[in-house]
Amino acid sequence: MHNLYVYYKLPQDRRAEALAPARRVLDAGRAWSARVALLARPAADNGVVTWMEVYEDVADMPALEAALAEAVQAGGLAPLLLAPRRSEVFVDLPAGPAGWEG
Repeated sequence: MHNLYVYYKLPQDRRAEALAPARRVLDAGRAWSARVALLARPAADNGVVTWMEVYEDVADMPALEAALAEAVQAGGLAPLLLAPRRSEVFVDLPAGPAGWEG
């Protein structure tokens, strides 16, 4: 299965305002993911915070990405972003040394 990690930067002083829109985006991803989570770096950097959305065990990545893109725009998160959202896909490796073989 695939896991999607999406991170983005927000102004520190708009965190409270961004929480509800970020949760709406997570809600949009629940139908496509076995587990969702919203994470934040513990400290701000020059007034900027970094948040990360986690979507685990995604069966249909294109459908999830489309749902998230729509939710970012419709749910009110887009105007709060300091830069475009960045996403990366990871897969679980098997336990043990076999997971490192090509």
